[in-house]
Amino acid sequence: MARTEADAAHPGGDTWDLSPDTTLIRLLAANARAYPARAALREKDRGIWQESSWSEVLEKVLACAAGLESLGFAAGDAMLVMGDNRANLYLGMLAAGALGGYAMPLYPDAVPDEVRHFATEVEARFVLAEDQEQVDKILEMRESGVSVGTVVYDDPRGLARYGAAGLTAFAAVVAAGRARLDADPALREALIARAQPDGPAVFVHSSGTTGKPKGVVLSHRNLLGGVRNAHRGGAFGFDEHILAYLPMAWVGDFAMTVGAGVALRFTINIPERAETVLTNLREIAPTFYLAAPRSWDNMLTMIQVRMEDSTPLKKRVYDFFMGLATAAERRKLKGEAPTALERWLRPLGELMVFGPIKDQLGFTRLAHAFTGGEAIGEDTFVFYRALGVQLRQFYGQTESSAYTALQDPGEVRLHTVGRPLPGVELRISDDGEILVKSDSVFGGYFRNDAATRGTLEDGWLHTGDAGYLEADGHLVVLGRLSEVVRTRQGERYIPNYIENRIKFSPYVKDAAVIGAGRDMLTAIICIDREPVGHWAELRGISYISYADLSQKPEVQDLIAAAIRRVNEALPAPLRVTRFVNLHKEFDPDDGEITRTRKLRRNVVEDVYKPVIDALYDGSAAVVMKAAVRYETGETGVIERTLAVKGI
Repeated sequence: MARTEADAAHPGGDTWDLSPDTTLIRLLAANARAYPARAALREKDRGIWQESSWSEVLEKVLACAAGLESLGFAAGDAMLVMGDNRANLYLGMLAAGALGGYAMPLYPDAVPDEVRHFATEVEARFVLAEDQEQVDKILEMRESGVSVGTVVYDDPRGLARYGAAGLTAFAAVVAAGRARLDADPALREALIARAQPDGPAVFVHSSGTTGKPKGVVLSHRNLLGGVRNAHRGGAFGFDEHILAYLPMAWVGDFAMTVGAGVALRFTINIPERAETVLTNLREIAPTFYLAAPRSWDNMLTMIQVRMEDSTPLKKRVYDFFMGLATAAERRKLKGEAPTALERWLRPLGELMVFGPIKDQLGFTRLAHAFTGGEAIGEDTFVFYRALGVQLRQFYGQTESSAYTALQDPGEVRLHTVGRPLPGVELRISDDGEILVKSDSVFGGYFRNDAATRGTLEDGWLHTGDAGYLEADGHLVVLGRLSEVVRTRQGERYIPNYIENRIKFSPYVKDAAVIGAGRDMLTAIICIDREPVGHWAELRGISYISYADLSQKPEVQDLIAAAIRRVNEALPAPLRVTRFVNLHKEFDPDDGEITRTRKLRRNVVEDVYKPVIDALYDGSAAVVMKAAVRYETGETGVIERTLAVKGI
């Protein structure tokens, strides 16, 4: 994107070169001075988009900060943030950072035990909660002896009769803060100047795949260093339009929505609720969109299901043009030019197929499309590229403020995540670990010196990921270094690498590959109910539940075919030979996966030991009794007979 004179505005009057030697609140103030009336934040409420300008956002953040301070919130204090994406929750997080405190967003579906762990980790005295559901979690936690003094809620519905101590409305906090600002004219500038570049911007957590998530405090310098690197690497420009729908507890949301959003003056659109994301996506038509591979898969499945239900003529037109575009895209990925026929028919395909699909998805203005977190399936990746969505892969971690490497639009490859971003040093250790050094790298785990020493060494972040650099600098990520294991015969492999490729099938939601120290590899599969259910309905296969559907012989054959396709690309000793379709999905509430859907392998192997034993002892079936935890915190037991199938 070309720079303008407006882009040169800096809070200190110097040339704005994306230096991280500033803070989010100072950048917010600079935006309010330079673009007071420009839309900064839009939130869908009761079907209507409510818009706030940069000057309005700044004034509300300052009022919230002044109000929180009057309640006793100070530098070094922690504030839990609980709920779905809401404008006032984001503004509250900015206010906490302006005061030098820790804003710690949690996943909205976190159960009371998880909330208790995070609250005691930082001795939190403050909570910013979205609604009654989240307030109830805190009040329940209080009853168990965890002391949280002040609970600020955004949505007052259902809370009018609550008489709990320390319970106050967000609107009341802002009103009190505005009164302080009116009474003390110097307070406004003092609040803008208070936070320092090396002070806390946000408190997030590692994925927690091998145990309890570790606390990661990212400073303003870390966060803005990551934004600078990503901007210079072409991830986004100034004035993007984005949809803030990712979980607030995930570092990618804060890094993009708040970090890049404030630094680069994004228009930040917040959906009405999680269920309306796809509808709101079409309404705003973002210029930047980041989604996990599973989300891209789900949208592709939705398109395929709709086409299956369309008229024969529409289906033939779709199949013809998508087949032509997909073939052209596969040639481009190999470095070959499209054929003359593909070039001539592309405009017609855009008019009849590609354009209408992009319009339905909300991708008509999409200039920057990304996927990350894990590998994306080749068919899914190629489909969106063929559609005209320039989907790219990126790589980063919580500890590096989300941004490390990125694919260039003209150098997209299926097996790499692109080159390291400008401002990022990257090298591979002798044992194959990816090491990173950058302003964006955090300073250490919160109150965990032992974990910090094992992760940071001479400024280098030990990512824990195995990978290698190709001759031209492209990074290939193989998986977690700790997951490199060997079969009994000594064959070295990374289970996650094979699992991701099994999940490339639209019919597989999760997979756990077993085989460390054993003679062969096997797998536990969780089918994806929606696409498998639709597949079954088209073939007249009736079922009454997820468990029933998973055990249908036809569904087992469907999954076996998907595994065979993966096996074709694997050496013989590393092919999956037997599998079980599980009767339920892996669930974060049961501890089987993290909130970001990363497998907790030790938990799975412990819980499903009877299934694993059956995979290796030749059994044709296994009776599985499993404890489950419901949203209320209560537990139950499910008992099912599961078929064991060979490939």
